[in-house]
Amino acid sequence: MTRTHRLFQLMTTLRRLPAPVRATQLAEELGTSLRTVYRDIDALRGLGAVIDGEAGFGYTLIEDAALPPLGFENDELEALVLGLRDVAVIGDPALAKAAKSALAKITSRVPPRQAHRLQHAVLDARRFVSPTPPKVDVADLRAATWDEETVRFSYVDGKGEPTQREVDPLGIIYMQDTNMLMAWCHLRRDFRVFRLDRMDDLARTGASFRPRRVPMLREYTEKLRAEAQARAEGRAQ
Repeated sequence: MTRTHRLFQLMTTLRRLPAPVRATQLAEELGTSLRTVYRDIDALRGLGAVIDGEAGFGYTLIEDAALPPLGFENDELEALVLGLRDVAVIGDPALAKAAKSALAKITSRVPPRQAHRLQHAVLDARRFVSPTPPKVDVADLRAATWDEETVRFSYVDGKGEPTQREVDPLGIIYMQDTNMLMAWCHLRRDFRVFRLDRMDDLARTGASFRPRRVPMLREYTEKLRAEAQARAEGRAQ
């Protein structure tokens, strides 16, 4: 780990953990020695971060020079905490961890009174049934989607039939009881959705379909909207 990366990780950890954070806890989190923690704290202070505390008493990040002050309306804070807590419940492991980290960073950058509102928000997100954990690395799937790179995987459909699929990933939908990939399927030559919990052996092929992801996703979304409207009109007749 380079020194720059280590300082970044230390700052992120100070934002995330409840203050004051003891040096022993920081060393354990970062996998470094106590001496390195003390030296890096001094380095961050030298770069402009205001960190209260000392060895034996714990550290509190008072002011972070790397982040500008944030200003939110109270309703905006409620929306943020509700959305991030919902992501922490329904998102894949990497995304759930990121949501918790983002909430901690926001809490560290708002005024004390608003930080209290974040920590003790009147809104929360609960799910009686969590989505079945995926078998694939969803973070890697998201990366392939952003990179507009074709992926392949094994898949078991609703009838229990196994198939091998190669698709252009377009987006991921996080839903109440299942999370799904929206994609262009090379086998079916059409748009399809795939449940993440039925996918396995995900691999990136290296084949690019850039820059077609956005227009393809727009086309698929419009198709789904038209189908939903047709069903609604059919029920109304």
